[in-house]
Amino acid sequence: MAGEEPYPRKILQYMEGFLVSKTLFSACELGVFERLQGSQLSASDLALALGCSEDGTERLLNTCVSLELLTTNTDPHGTVLYSNTEMSSMFLIKSSPTSLYQSIEYSSRTIYLCWHHLSDAVREGKNQYEKAFGVKSEDLFEAMYRSEEEMVKFMHLMNSIWNICGRDVITAFDLSPFRCICDLGGCSGALAKQCVSAFPESTVTIFDLPKVVKTSQQHFVSNQDERICFCEGDFFKDELPQADLYILARILHDWTDQRSVELLAKIYQSCRPGGGVLLVEVLLYEDNSGPLTAQLYSLNMLVQTEGRERKASDYSRLLSSAGFTHIQIHNTGKIYDAILACK
Repeated sequence: MAGEEPYPRKILQYMEGFLVSKTLFSACELGVFERLQGSQLSASDLALALGCSEDGTERLLNTCVSLELLTTNTDPHGTVLYSNTEMSSMFLIKSSPTSLYQSIEYSSRTIYLCWHHLSDAVREGKNQYEKAFGVKSEDLFEAMYRSEEEMVKFMHLMNSIWNICGRDVITAFDLSPFRCICDLGGCSGALAKQCVSAFPESTVTIFDLPKVVKTSQQHFVSNQDERICFCEGDFFKDELPQADLYILARILHDWTDQRSVELLAKIYQSCRPGGGVLLVEVLLYEDNSGPLTAQLYSLNMLVQTEGRERKASDYSRLLSSAGFTHIQIHNTGKIYDAILACK
């Protein structure tokens, strides 16, 4: 029809989406935002500092300006100077308390490579670690933690997520009645820190694999975190510590329904009377129409795990199957939502 665009704009935007991602990934990897922190530099000076070509650097910088990751002004000699935006200073600098740098690095070097095999994942219905990295994935976390470097990268990813999003989900319910809390798969301890900060009378035990506990103690949780302690084990194989409340933050989405009920039933048996379990997950709409972030994350679970993102009703069914009652759903209005169920 007359006046219509010859190409659908949305299709082109979707096709170009990976170009935007790689621009962000490369700018972080090359150290653009780190070098510009607190200063303004020309493309030629920045290229020299980074050991990159001037032409390539200028193209990358100008694209970052269009993405609102950098801003420019011109000096009295007419030279264009680049500097970080407030958003980049907050989220793309390693030293920032709200940094997403490690998360971006993990997305670039691990998740992105798995997504290269998304078509195969859809055909086969299983994760793609073997094609992406040559690693057998019968034991999910042996594949995910295939090297110490990879494990630390994943832990930094989770640390950055909970540093930013943790308080919203921890305070979705009043957890003050639960004095003894166990964070299953607590990883770096970032969510445990948010918990003891929000509820000063509580103590949190982080239960995770021995090598994760060792790394967390070395890199993430200090002796000053007096109300946080550790317990080593595999939550499918080993006895769980007794607690008033168990936290499963982004855990069940890794596993099938059968394995999820198995874990929840085990928690139910270990949970003290009147205690409960707090799930932190990304929730799909009940009609599966969105949100888009949850749908994309569910595809990511397909290429990386044995699990999926679920609807609130799905988690309610899993919890009920394990024996839990009084199930409450709290939609935070942000990426992660919270579900509290009691014994």
